[in-house]
Amino acid sequence: MNEAVSEEVSAATDGVESPLNAADEALAARKALRLKRMQRTATGLLAVVFAVLLACVFLQARYPWLAGLPWLRAFAEAGTVGAIADWYAVVALFRRPFGLPVPHSAIIAQNQQRIGESLGKFVEANFLEPELIIGRLSGHNAARSLAVWLAEPAHSRAIGDVVADSLPRLLNGIDDTHVEQFFERVATPQLRSLDVSRAIGGILKVLTEGNHHQPLLDRGLAGLEQWLAANVDLIKAKFSEASRYTPAPLDAYIVRKFVDGIVALLHEVAASPEHELRHQFDEAVQDLIVQLRSSPVYRRFGRSLMRDCIRHFRNEAYAQRVLSHVRERVIADVGRENSIVRSALAGVLATLGKSVSEERAIQHKLNAWWLELARDLVVRYRHQLSALITDVVKGWNAQEVSGKIEAEIGRDLQYVRINGTLVGGMVGVLLHGLALVIVM
Repeated sequence: MNEAVSEEVSAATDGVESPLNAADEALAARKALRLKRMQRTATGLLAVVFAVLLACVFLQARYPWLAGLPWLRAFAEAGTVGAIADWYAVVALFRRPFGLPVPHSAIIAQNQQRIGESLGKFVEANFLEPELIIGRLSGHNAARSLAVWLAEPAHSRAIGDVVADSLPRLLNGIDDTHVEQFFERVATPQLRSLDVSRAIGGILKVLTEGNHHQPLLDRGLAGLEQWLAANVDLIKAKFSEASRYTPAPLDAYIVRKFVDGIVALLHEVAASPEHELRHQFDEAVQDLIVQLRSSPVYRRFGRSLMRDCIRHFRNEAYAQRVLSHVRERVIADVGRENSIVRSALAGVLATLGKSVSEERAIQHKLNAWWLELARDLVVRYRHQLSALITDVVKGWNAQEVSGKIEAEIGRDLQYVRINGTLVGGMVGVLLHGLALVIVM
């Protein structure tokens, strides 16, 4: 399957030039052009001094009385020797001069293995030292910088878009069988061991401690009042069925008074936070909490209820249904212009960045965690990174390596040739002068 996907990707990308590759090729072409220009300049200077040397030799034979020719010839001779010597030194680094098997030439190509090993050891010793890396990283509040950057709406939106764009691929990559296996192997054992009654008791305890259960009672009172108002006729009918020997008007009067009394009681309880019925409701809830957390009957009932839920969930294939529903909704939302998922992700990231940027304690913890992680990674993988560099360099084509290195530093080496020509010429002049002084 992976091979088929790779073939499809290759077929889809055939004839499509990557912008990054195009940019790299353009940069390499510019470097090669600059190198050629400098090579022509250095070679041209060699040709000039050699031409001057030939001219001096010719002129000295005809006009030996010209005093300046020996000095010019000395400059040209030494300059030519220096230019040729430096040309040989530069060329010998990358290739064999004129293709001849000269010893100690094509140095880079011939010593590629050793260069790879030395480069790997050099990087490990000078760049992958834990103390060096941690020392550089510890002076920067990376957590705050990242948080401030993330708090910017444009940045959080960009990161959110990246995450949102990956969601369809992630959801489409999840197989229904994998969801079923996850539910059977991970979720089901956890749910079977869950003490449902104790968990519900804990939730009720949290609600009562914050007095959050009273609004539930208010909602219940309002719902009961609505039910009574909507079902007065039903209550009258049921009352008449139970009281066959009383007249209908009397039944209606009794029911109306009963309903009005109940509604008045509900209003009274709703208006009074300290009403007796509220205290009774509190006591009932507290007693229920104790029963849920300690009664074996409730605990058996909770486990039985959970087993029934698991069985129903499995038989109805709810896991696949939930995954399919989530997949459809998320993919449809991500494709819309005003995506809720994208907005939510961007909002969460921006809020997270703003919160972290304002909390120094969190920044300190994140920076400490990041530095410890960096140390562990460097200590654990520094040798592997060094070996990777070595293997990569060893795996390169020797001629390609030489060509790449020459493209990077060859232009500067041409200056060595130019300087060798000029410096050699000046040294030749000095030696000629020194020889005259000694002879005199």
